[in-house]
Amino acid sequence: MFDVRLMIGDRDANASGAATFERLDPVRGEVATRAAAASVADAQAAANAAAAAFPAWSALPPTQRRAVLDKAADLLLERTPDFVKAMMAETGASPMWGSFNCRLAAGMLREAAAMTTQISGEVIPSDKPGLMSMALRQPAGVCLGIAPWNAPVILGVRAVAMPLACGNTVVLKSSELCPRTHWLIGSVLRDAGVPAGAINVISNAPADAKAVVDALIEHPAVRRVNFTGSTRVGRMVAQTCALHLKRVLLELGGKAPLIVLDDADLDEAVRAAAFGAYVNQGQICMSTERIVVDETVADAFVAKLAAKTATLRAGVPGTEGCVLGSMISLGAAQRVRAMIEDALGKGATLVVGGEVAGTIMQPALLDHVTPAMQIYRDESFGPVLGVVRVQSVEEAVTVANDNEYGLAASVFGRDLNRALAVARQIDSGICHVNSATVQDEAQMPFGGVKGSGYGRFGGKAAIDEFTELRWITLQTGAVHYPI
Repeated sequence: MFDVRLMIGDRDANASGAATFERLDPVRGEVATRAAAASVADAQAAANAAAAAFPAWSALPPTQRRAVLDKAADLLLERTPDFVKAMMAETGASPMWGSFNCRLAAGMLREAAAMTTQISGEVIPSDKPGLMSMALRQPAGVCLGIAPWNAPVILGVRAVAMPLACGNTVVLKSSELCPRTHWLIGSVLRDAGVPAGAINVISNAPADAKAVVDALIEHPAVRRVNFTGSTRVGRMVAQTCALHLKRVLLELGGKAPLIVLDDADLDEAVRAAAFGAYVNQGQICMSTERIVVDETVADAFVAKLAAKTATLRAGVPGTEGCVLGSMISLGAAQRVRAMIEDALGKGATLVVGGEVAGTIMQPALLDHVTPAMQIYRDESFGPVLGVVRVQSVEEAVTVANDNEYGLAASVFGRDLNRALAVARQIDSGICHVNSATVQDEAQMPFGGVKGSGYGRFGGKAAIDEFTELRWITLQTGAVHYPI
């Protein structure tokens, strides 16, 4: 069992009144982490610490911030075993998923480091004689990052890396389901040289989440908020931010379609679909949740995908031969199984998988999914993939867009011009031609549309999210005023 304290300013602190909460191992049911349960006062103290650290960190030359973030990337890779151990215990993740989280998160730190010298402005021609007009970007202030449990190292690092690179200070509000994993991110940054108060990590009991988040958003020093999580909670965060006129970046739920056109390479489409649907037990915002396949190739595609799915086994994390781990909770496994039962009761066919033993669920493939079924429309966030058969490209586009979400999508077809034309018709922030829906690179603009949120993480796109654009003028001669 791990004990986690609050990281506030230059100290690791107990919560007010020494309050704690416990995170249980989803597979074994034993205590994985005992974490400090922050109060509203603790959250305010963290924001105060970030505000106090802002002047010095924002004034630091960009190459010095870059050196600190590069060192953090090195330390994160060195401590991969610690992160993997924490993820396995808190979220039931497989060792493969934990290691991948660390590699990509290190890349995000390096990309953020590279961006420190790319925060540029411009001189804008003015009609006023002797006036030089400039558009300059500068750090916004304190940034609040709220990260989820499903890819905890990737998304926890993403919540803080670019804000720090832009000269902001941060408060990371950790997930109640992986407080140890998120605390380790703060520890890496602090040990790399991020000064006291520039990185703060707050954990809270589940029942206190709304009060803690509201207090952080309301704090006058907090100028930016980023949230990754469910669409339901994202709406609540957005409403609170709107009330206080705080800019927020939201990356929310998804129901990613993978379109298989009649000329697709079926073997490649199968490999992409299996990876996109089942990695981390389908608990990824970009997970492939819908296969939209042309009827002329549907039988062949489903047969190939069923064979592939049958080779993927879920089990206790670390078990030999099991490439997939646990679901986050018993309730999550039961919810996904209920969606399968709903589909079967309305005419779908369970081709393979779907067995549940506690939090361990085998990957499932459903065929003949229709709009009448819950799984057609609702995000499952689990290892189940539904196949929808269509008669034309136009119908494929209609089905792919027949959803409130719009994060990731894929299109498979050998005629690249046609496949690209289809991709451009999909309502999503991200779309890939002939590759999986689950993809991420630190330098890419990452985000969604519709119910999947707004704003973009990644590379230069994130600079706009975490800086203020100011108009500064310099008058070099006398000005005539009419009065």
